Amino acid sequence: MSGHPTVVAAVQDAVARYGSSCSASRVLSGEKPVHRELEAELAALLGTDDAIALVGGHSTNVTIIGHIVGPEDLVIHDSLAHDSILQGCKLSGATRWPFPHDDHAALDRLLSEIRHQYRRVLILIEGVYSQDGDIPHLPAIIAVKKKHKALMRIDEAHSIGVLGRSGGGIGEFFGVDRRDVELWSGTMSKALAGCGGYVAGSAELIRFLKYTTPGFVYSVGMTPMNAAASAATIRQLRADREPLERLRHNSRLFLRLARDAGIDTGDSNDTPIIPCIVGDSLKTLKLSNALLCRGINVNPILYPAVPEDLARLRFFVTACHTEDQIRDAVKVLAEELALLDRGCSSAPCRAGSHRTARPWRPIVLAAVGPCAVPHSGGSGVRTSWGTEPPAMSAAIPSRSS
Repeated sequence: MSGHPTVVAAVQDAVARYGSSCSASRVLSGEKPVHRELEAELAALLGTDDAIALVGGHSTNVTIIGHIVGPEDLVIHDSLAHDSILQGCKLSGATRWPFPHDDHAALDRLLSEIRHQYRRVLILIEGVYSQDGDIPHLPAIIAVKKKHKALMRIDEAHSIGVLGRSGGGIGEFFGVDRRDVELWSGTMSKALAGCGGYVAGSAELIRFLKYTTPGFVYSVGMTPMNAAASAATIRQLRADREPLERLRHNSRLFLRLARDAGIDTGDSNDTPIIPCIVGDSLKTLKLSNALLCRGINVNPILYPAVPEDLARLRFFVTACHTEDQIRDAVKVLAEELALLDRGCSSAPCRAGSHRTARPWRPIVLAAVGPCAVPHSGGSGVRTSWGTEPPAMSAAIPSRSS
């Protein structure tokens, strides 16, 4: 949705009305009407009473978790939790326990043993796990949460605007009562085409957070243009669901073709995040480079971000991709994997000299969420460079970025 004409117009209007910054905490003089417009749209999308929008996604997790629990409490989280969740736990001073990934039975056993030792328990999971593309079994986890009288918070960074009939996230996907989860949170930097974080919940909880959360009270408010971008995106998704349907079609097509080609896609299911597990960091780097030379840009996820035997490429499918691009990407991936498995090295890739006779038109598989407008770079896909591939980066991504 980033670049959609409706979103662009909303951003331009917000800058003209309110400027490029609100210049202060919203509790003081930084509150703009567009902030409340966004929070109302978020609450409607998520099915909650109200919402609070904060300036950063990572910092939202840190400040909220650090604020609502303390040294007498327990935070129990999925073992694949995002770094921002772990940092929030550190800030809070609460005891932190991971439980095996999406294992509600293990969560139940652990809480049965230690729940009585703590004043308050906060269970933390994600709506879609960012490295594996799988969806937790939310109803079962809610049942455990109720049994042990715990609080619950879901990070929907990769599920908002993706899961559910209208893009309302994992709550809509499973059709659960939204009141069964105290805090629905996420980022607006992915499917919602903006930047910042949010928490949605009961009116009482949101009011409490707005007047007591350090990262809200003592931080500048979200820029008007980012608030306008995400509010416009939510309205556009409500008005036109075709991009969501296209996203799901593309995601299922990529996953089916990859599995048919014998590619290890792990636990990915019903999401646009599809890994190709290689199991060796050096091979994964070589594979990423080989694909880049053939016009496919996909990021390697290496040790120590993941265990060495789970080193992978992580594909993000979008509504922008065409069926031909997806079929071509899986075909090229299978070919390059076969070369690696046979110990063969592909011809070196040099700027201006690629191993494909076709024009350089990169298929970018490194973003998530619906896309309703073509971007520059050829074939209606987003790219941030021109006719030559960028240099490979040596940076190692976080496990949960």
